Amino acid sequence: MAANGRSLTKRDNERERERQRERERTISMYYFTSRCGEYTIYMGKDQYENDNMIAYGLPEDVWFHVDDLSSAHVYLRQKKGQTMDDISEDLLLDCASLVKANSIKGCKMASAQIVYTRWKNLHKTSNVPGQVGFHRPQNKQFMTVEKNNHIVKALNKTKTEILNPDLRGQQLAREKETIRDQKLLKQQKAAEERAKEKQRQQKRWEAKQKEAERERDIAETIQKTQAMNLLGSDDEDNDDSSSSSEGEDFGF
Repeated sequence: MAANGRSLTKRDNERERERQRERERTISMYYFTSRCGEYTIYMGKDQYENDNMIAYGLPEDVWFHVDDLSSAHVYLRQKKGQTMDDISEDLLLDCASLVKANSIKGCKMASAQIVYTRWKNLHKTSNVPGQVGFHRPQNKQFMTVEKNNHIVKALNKTKTEILNPDLRGQQLAREKETIRDQKLLKQQKAAEERAKEKQRQQKRWEAKQKEAERERDIAETIQKTQAMNLLGSDDEDNDDSSSSSEGEDFGF
């Protein structure tokens, strides 16, 4: 039992030292600019960077990988508010060509199938570095790409290496920005609703004013009609009196 206890302790210590080495190791990330010049494409140097990217991506990131083969994890950072339908064919080719070129087996193949999906669809499946699963496998998309050395060369000309990028800090900043945007949007909607309610109140007031005016017009019309009827009645009475008097005079 003592030997087993010492063995377990030794293994635990080795694991802890390995975890410490992983924490202390330098993280290296490669960044590229798309051929159109509008987007950033990035990938890690090895599997440990892949784990960091899985943990600290952004909502607008799109993940690319060679399907069923070992390869780099390549990410496209779209603009806020864009969907995967906004990715152009040329931009897809950039990402797919780059991930194929960074696959030990895939780079030797004439063509390879590429899988891609939103970063938020990824999750870690095991303690094996770089291993991922999908929250919704049906949301994966696929494309086939051939060797495109000219595209890879064009992208490599824009390649820059950044050591220990603050991916977590970027993610936190993005989350704060999202909360701020949501708050501003809520305030904007509330202001718009207040403006609409003010317009509704104005229309209701105008409708009441028109109704009151219509009722006044009706009342005035009734009064005028009654007055005219009274005048007409008085005239008839006067005519009757005159006729009676004339009849009596004529009789004499």
